[in-house]
Order: sequence, then structure tokens, then C-alpha cells
Amino acid sequence: MAKQEDGAGTRRFSGKASDGPDRVLTVQRSQRGAAGSGAQVRAVRKDGWTEARRKSFMETLAATCNVSEAARVAGKNLSSAYYQKRRDPGFAREWAQALSIGYAELEALLLRQALFGTEQEEVVLDAQGQVKSRKLKRGHPNAVAVRLLVQHQREAAGRIAADAVDRPDGEDAVERLRKALERVREKRGD
Repeated sequence: MAKQEDGAGTRRFSGKASDGPDRVLTVQRSQRGAAGSGAQVRAVRKDGWTEARRKSFMETLAATCNVSEAARVAGKNLSSAYYQKRRDPGFAREWAQALSIGYAELEALLLRQALFGTEQEEVVLDAQGQVKSRKLKRGHPNAVAVRLLVQHQREAAGRIAADAVDRPDGEDAVERLRKALERVREKRGD
């Protein structure tokens, strides 16, 4: 906060967060929540959820799908992250997007492993700690592949059903339009 000089030459705080060049303002809810007085412009606390902390949290969450790790990297505690999620709808949307990205990456990794297999090197050492033999084991995680295929089938069936319903030229849309036209004609007496 900026300081002002009073008559004695000492500096005092003006009470305005916008006076400080290092202060960032953000729109926040009042302490009473949704039933309170609505949105207010307030200064972000220095130990609060700054843009840098928020970005760090979301990037780590997308990379790891681990809320505890994301909070640790952002320098915040876990309960603060969940409180911010409940309090700020924008933060909650970003949280959901970050998890969606993380799970999409995880699904892609598992799909690659199912398609191309995995490799593990097994090293056998002798009594002196020297390498005696090396084996390269290859495998395909078929259980993961089956789960991914079942999930894909569910999603594809859902998309097909949603496309059929939401299309403006879909059969159900045409039928609804016909019924609406019949009701209009009945009211007009045609």
C-alpha cells in the first residue's frame, strides 16, 4: 500500500490497495459468499493465490494429476487449494481442465503401451557386483488395452447419440418441428 505524508512529515497508509505499484487487484467474492454483497475488487495477499502460484499449480496438476504435489509446488497447502476451488468458480474450471489434460495424457501413454508394448531390462549381477547377464522383456498390457477400448466404445456411443439428438436435421428435431407446426395450425384453425 502507498503511504501518504501527514502534517508532521511521517508517512501513513492511504488504505487503498490500488495505490501500491506492487499490488495486484483481483475480483473476489465478499466474505459472506454467494449470498453476500457480490463481487469486490481486492488486493491479492502476498501469500495468497497470485497468478504465478495459480499457473504453477495448474501446470503441475495437469502434468501429475496430483493435487497434493501441485499445491506443494505452488507453495500452498492442500486445504487452501480446495478452499480456493470452492470459492472461485474460475479456479474450479481451470482445475477441471488441468485434470482433463492430465488424464488425456495418461490415457495416451497407456494406449501407446497397449499398442507398442513395454520394455523392461532385467540385469543379473554376480557376487562381485559385475553384470552377469541382461535380458530385455517385452510385454503388452492387454488388461489396460481392453479397459481403454471399452471406455472408448462408451464415449463413442455417447457422442453418436448426442449428435443424433442435437442435430438440427436429426429425425427427432424434424419430428418435434412437425408437432409444433401441427399445434400452431390447430390454434389458428387451419
